[in-house]
Amino acid sequence: MSGTLNKVMLIGHLGDDVKVTYFEGGNCIGRFPIATNETYTSKQTGEKVTNTEWHNVVVRNKAAEICEKYLNKGDRVYVEGRIKTRKWQGDDGKDRYTTEVHVDDFTFLTQRPSDGSERPASSAQQPSTQQQAAPQQPTQSSEPSSDDDLPF
Repeated sequence: MSGTLNKVMLIGHLGDDVKVTYFEGGNCIGRFPIATNETYTSKQTGEKVTNTEWHNVVVRNKAAEICEKYLNKGDRVYVEGRIKTRKWQGDDGKDRYTTEVHVDDFTFLTQRPSDGSERPASSAQQPSTQQQAAPQQPTQSSEPSSDDDLPF
């Protein structure tokens, strides 16, 4: 093991719709911003303060198409991935940098009304992440649960 870890887990709201760019060969890349909030009470003024942090999110291929189809501005989403910094040259010739979260796994957290249309509750690439990301409701049953009783 190399002794390093590059892992990001975010729960936030989309700041814009997913923008997908298609390439030759059928590959595509989707980009969207996610806002996360930190709220605290200022000790000096006693006022509630909210700080918003914006994250640039990148999804690829099938995940990008799913996100484009089912996510809208304002939706709540869980994403898991790694941080990558990209460098390019601007029109003025100066180097520009951006830091992005390249998504490996995601779960939709915004509930949609049941109107008969088919919308998956999540499109996580690993089923275990769905269980970790969304808080589970406590069960009232005193019987131990088995894997056969799971709805997925």
